[in-house]
Amino acid sequence: MSGLKVLDDLTLADGELFHDSRGRACPVPKPLAPLADTHGHLGSLKLHDPALALARAALVGVRLLVVPVDPVGEFPRKWGSAAEFFDFLDAHVEVARLCLEEAAQRGFAPPAFDGWDVPALLDNVRIVAGSHPYGAAEYADDAERLTRELLSSGRAVGVGEIGLDFGPYNEVDEQAQELAFRRQLRLAHELGLPVELHIRDAAGDAGCTAHRLAARILAEEGVPEAGCDLHCFTSNVHVMEDFKQLGCHIAYGGAATFSRSQDVRDALALTPSRYIITETDCPYMAPVPLRGEECEPAMVAFTAALAAQVRAEAGVASEPVTYRALWQNACALFGLPDGRR
Repeated sequence: MSGLKVLDDLTLADGELFHDSRGRACPVPKPLAPLADTHGHLGSLKLHDPALALARAALVGVRLLVVPVDPVGEFPRKWGSAAEFFDFLDAHVEVARLCLEEAAQRGFAPPAFDGWDVPALLDNVRIVAGSHPYGAAEYADDAERLTRELLSSGRAVGVGEIGLDFGPYNEVDEQAQELAFRRQLRLAHELGLPVELHIRDAAGDAGCTAHRLAARILAEEGVPEAGCDLHCFTSNVHVMEDFKQLGCHIAYGGAATFSRSQDVRDALALTPSRYIITETDCPYMAPVPLRGEECEPAMVAFTAALAAQVRAEAGVASEPVTYRALWQNACALFGLPDGRR
């Protein structure tokens, strides 16, 4: 495995997969149902080897990972072709299998889930493809051809991440963003696929202009029949309600665990059970207690536990019910069997 170390010395010493920057153990909550990371940028990890990240995700109970790939932002910067991207993905999946074999020899194995007949994670790594708003001005015919090629794979389950970004880091004008968003929504309709949305308001915009415009565009173009999810939700109850009324899933990630994210937790508590899903958006926004570290798919376990706790404390749903909903909703959104027996 080219010198890859599946389990570090701290893990071998105390049995815990995660430790904070001071070396203190961060026990992974035991999942009450299979876990899904519905949005994890496996190809953007800097500090973690993708194969090791896949192995660790499997060890904490992740059984579905959806990897977004951007035909504008990542080609040819990372991969020269769709074939090269899939070679990257396939190679790391196979190395991850060897990592899990080594982990098993040391007594570490993925958890079993009674009452569920679900695939192993390494047999359930999927992709969505679409141009992020940062690349909207370059989303033209060549980019769409590459998007279609990526979506022709058996791993493909959706179009994304697409949408609107009015934040401080995007220099693309609103009109170009809207055109690319509408074009990719129409592609999702044509192909019968769900969409993953990236919507960011301008800093300090209490009116949530990007979200309001995105909701209007969805109403005009139609939410794809296959579904929609509002990725990386960091807004408030009112925004959640707007997208819930459109029938969109709401994806909660590490931001929900941050101390200053009470608005996000309030929305999480009030989101109907049929619409909640989890993600990491790795390598960004690692959840507490690992905030500040590079995020990886396994860390969705902390967010799922937080979601279950928040909803139980609010009297909305028991923890087992929330865990089941998180898994079943992810499978339903991407057209996959949930394996419930």
